[in-house]
This record gives sequence, structure tokens and C-alpha cells, in this order.
Amino acid sequence: MQRVAVKTAEHLDKRLYLRVGDRVYHDVHEAWGEGRVTQVMTSVVPGGTCLVRIEFEDGQQRTFGNDLDSETCCYFFGVRRIFEHGPAAIAGERSRRRPSRRLPRD
Repeated sequence: MQRVAVKTAEHLDKRLYLRVGDRVYHDVHEAWGEGRVTQVMTSVVPGGTCLVRIEFEDGQQRTFGNDLDSETCCYFFGVRRIFEHGPAAIAGERSRRRPSRRLPRD
């Protein structure tokens, strides 16, 4: 009898905490300053790691785990996302949208 390996969505799905472009800070290491996520690396191998590379204001690039289902996720080590709220954030979101294809009225 031959065994057949079946790939399920639960093996392939990861709960990622950070995405490229997110602004972050470290809860404990204030001297690092603010950081920006520059790279997200996700393994396609079942059980593989998810890593995130962050460039901080102190000029250092640091790499952390990025899977919220893992105890080694950067969230549990003090990396916190900076959320932007308010009218300025909403205006910025609008400006990132695709421009309208309507012709201007005369």
C-alpha cells in the first residue's frame, strides 16, 4: 500500500504579524528608534520559519520571527507595530488608491 502526502491549507498558512512597509518600535530597546519592515521571508516548507527584516533608525538591520503562532514571533520579544489613525492617515490611504479613469468635466 502506497502512502500519499496531502498538503492542506493549515500547513501552508502562516499568521504573519508584520508586512513590508510597516513601521515598528521595540518595547525594551528604545535606543534602536523607529524601524521599517524591509523584507518578509516565508518558508513554503511545512513547519518552516517566517522571518522579517527590520531597518531601525540606529542604522542596524535586525531579523526576527514573524509567525504569530510561534513562541519566537517578534511580537513576543517586544516588537510593536505603529498604527496610524486620524484624518492624516485616512488622507494618505486615499492618495494611495488608483486614480479615477473618468474624464474631467468641461
